[in-house]
Amino acid sequence: MKELDRLERHPHVARLIRSLAEHPPIVVRPEPQMRLAAILLALRARPDGEPELLMIKRAEAEGDPWSGHIACPGGRMEPDDHDLAATAVRETLEETGVDVARDGRLLGQLDDICPRTPVLPPMIIRPFVALVRADVEIIPSREVAAAFWVPVSALREQTAWGMGSVLVGGAQRRVSVFQHGEYTVWGLTERVLRQFLQYIGEPPVGGSTEEPGHDAR
Repeated sequence: MKELDRLERHPHVARLIRSLAEHPPIVVRPEPQMRLAAILLALRARPDGEPELLMIKRAEAEGDPWSGHIACPGGRMEPDDHDLAATAVRETLEETGVDVARDGRLLGQLDDICPRTPVLPPMIIRPFVALVRADVEIIPSREVAAAFWVPVSALREQTAWGMGSVLVGGAQRRVSVFQHGEYTVWGLTERVLRQFLQYIGEPPVGGSTEEPGHDAR
């Protein structure tokens, strides 16, 4: 697709592609009790050529530890998934209606990340990066309260990164956050976005200083 070829030539996307080729991702070896999951960082081009990232707000659901959180599309691996890349593509289609197999292409994967808190199940989450057509239609599922696009320029804004207060288990907790308008991104998703920016050569200076693949949540 010529449109995706042009997007690949954008300086930030080109740097991302080079980084993916030069730095093999950290892959966590699963232990027997660990679940496997994948998420997708889907990029499209705005009319001015600026890349932007698809994000979602998860619907409120009792018993779901990620209820109401801001995230990238994704979910657990199913028995019929050939691999975690297939999981990322399937979950993105189910949650947002975006069909990467038809309207995009996968670029590669970032480092695996794992929750580090006992309130979350032992899990390995593999983030994938893809490009999609600018005219893809978002059709949110019942699991998605909202879907929106975040310009990479907004992700690169250093003042958007820092420490913030979020409600965890009924108590306020100070955590590393990325703030975009009304949306506060923290936990696993914040770590993935931080890692994404490192791949394009502009790591944020605010908030956590943990390395990619070592998630505090």
